[in-house]
Amino acid sequence: MAQTLPDTGFLRLPSILAPIGPIPVSKSTWWAGIKTGRFPKPVKLGPRITAWRVEDIRALIEKGAA
Repeated sequence: MAQTLPDTGFLRLPSILAPIGPIPVSKSTWWAGIKTGRFPKPVKLGPRITAWRVEDIRALIEKGAA
């Protein structure tokens, strides 16, 4: 992994998806996965700010590693 995830807080999409983040999928695959329930739902922090809870991303990574 190119970056370590913080213990708590929120992550924006560029920090989640490869090449910077730990999830090796495209943006379109990511959004399709959210729609089907494969990936965690985002949290709106403002009108133009979407983020994901670090805990949800960690759980996704651990589920994928199992």
